[in-house]
Amino acid sequence: MATNRHEELGLTNDDVLQIYETMLMARKIDERMWLLNRAGKVPFVISCQGQEAAQVGAAYALDKEKDWTAPYYRDMGVVLHFGMTPRDLMLSAFAKAEDPNSGGRQMPGHFGQRKNRILTGSSPVTTQLPHAVGVALAAKIKGEDFITFTTLGEGSSNQGDFHEGMNFAGVHKLPTVVMVENNKYAISVPVEKQLACEHVADRAAGYGMPGTTVDGTDPLEVYKVVKEAADRARRGDGPSLVEAVCYRLTAHSSDDDHRLYRDAEELETERKLDPIPKFANYLKEAGVLTDELNSEIEERIMKQVNEATDYAEAAPYADAEYALRHVYAEQGGND
Repeated sequence: MATNRHEELGLTNDDVLQIYETMLMARKIDERMWLLNRAGKVPFVISCQGQEAAQVGAAYALDKEKDWTAPYYRDMGVVLHFGMTPRDLMLSAFAKAEDPNSGGRQMPGHFGQRKNRILTGSSPVTTQLPHAVGVALAAKIKGEDFITFTTLGEGSSNQGDFHEGMNFAGVHKLPTVVMVENNKYAISVPVEKQLACEHVADRAAGYGMPGTTVDGTDPLEVYKVVKEAADRARRGDGPSLVEAVCYRLTAHSSDDDHRLYRDAEELETERKLDPIPKFANYLKEAGVLTDELNSEIEERIMKQVNEATDYAEAAPYADAEYALRHVYAEQGGND
């Protein structure tokens, strides 16, 4: 019998089913958040739909027990793999006191959870890249065995933080992997109006590191490239830039109307490249996934999404006084 692609990469059937399930979980949570937003129950959604393969394929190539990640706001697939739960994400969407990212202070997508080695993100784009590079510097100085992984959109690769972080990482040969999730639009600006070069990965040469462009709708291809980059970083050979080309299947956020800058034909074409049915088809052809198993997985996921939604909706908001915590020095307490 012919070897399947995932077996050639050293992945088992259980591995690829886990990748698929995490991708599907990210999609179902995202879809539920859109419904809640349209119902007026959550204020804001910034979507991962269309980018789940890049996120989960890359995250699976890392060591989630010791590596640190600095995700960007769409990276639901990354943080789910690193240990965030559907309940965590729903608490964030509802901005409740138990939100592990910020206690309801920040918008959804501002991930941060120390116990799962997820570095806190912020609203200005690309700030996470210098943070990841700084933590990689700490790993090198201390001689500790971990690497950092950070992601950003292709629009973010035009910010000054990108140059500063990439240059510093390249000069000091730091153990970090930078992945650009190129979804073709920086909000409303198409990629051809953002880049003078053909690929974001072309910029890697200027920083003295390898750059690779990969199909971001194929989690196995992304896994392969990120695994090679992670292994390189662990050997002490320095950073890598990975560009995962994917498609944003929704508007930029719930506050955006992408019909103003994308026509229906383009959207229909991109929906045909949806990574989830594409990967499901591969798994079925490989004899790993059946229709019956797929139904079981979907049922299990929807049960978790429903439970997370109900819990988060019923959870309390933070007290008003909480807004002042962790802002000023506090006397006489242990907070």
